[in-house]
Amino acid sequence: MEREDLPKVWKWDNPTDSRSGNRPDAGARFEKELPVGDAPYQLYSLGTPNGIKITVMLEELKLLEDVDIDYNLYKIDISEGDQFGSDFVKINPNSKIPAMLDQSGDAPMRLFESGSILLYLAEKYGKFLPTDPADKVEAINWLFWQMGAAPYVGGGFGHFFAHSDVIIKYPIDRYTMETKRQLDLLDQVLAERPYIAGDEYTIADMAIWPWYGRLVRGEMYQNSAEFLDAKSYPHVKEWADRINNRPGVQNGLNVDYGTIH
Repeated sequence: MEREDLPKVWKWDNPTDSRSGNRPDAGARFEKELPVGDAPYQLYSLGTPNGIKITVMLEELKLLEDVDIDYNLYKIDISEGDQFGSDFVKINPNSKIPAMLDQSGDAPMRLFESGSILLYLAEKYGKFLPTDPADKVEAINWLFWQMGAAPYVGGGFGHFFAHSDVIIKYPIDRYTMETKRQLDLLDQVLAERPYIAGDEYTIADMAIWPWYGRLVRGEMYQNSAEFLDAKSYPHVKEWADRINNRPGVQNGLNVDYGTIH
């Protein structure tokens, strides 16, 4: 197709009634009630990089002696379209995992977007976020960096390298270049300090590790670590392995999901 062959106004030419298929509209597609447990937090999620961030955070908090926290965890199967059910959309109108309810107050409060949930929990419990203003801002800087950067890895590199039915060199080259640029940035940062935002383990590490740490460890997108020459980012790899060995991280990776059906 040439550029001049594009229509003046794009129209969706593949309508489907699929619960899970991509569509150009938002909102609930069917009625679906979500279970609600007795714990203060109700987490509706999946073991994807964005979902892992929150289970790691919650499990890290559970290991602290001065924090009393509990949650119920339910699986949202995005391949089945659970994220488009009516109750889930009430919590997250954007239909993406993770989504969470804090029902510890007078009325349940909805939380969506993984960065927002991490920041909320860190501030509520005063953990994994520095108290020094400059250090706190640095951690938030990197938290928001991950929010903006990771779509190039997942929706860009991951999609065209691992999930697309058609292998197209141009987008693979484009998103591989950007993914490697990001890894090089992290490698330079981690050459100077032990954690993403400085000397402390923070929510910035929790946000970035499930994407970039697991990527260089060869745990995302088959053969991608070799394709990206992950060994050429030694500081990222050392950090990734060190974070992986944390008990809270392992607990967050191995949580059990309840069913919503």
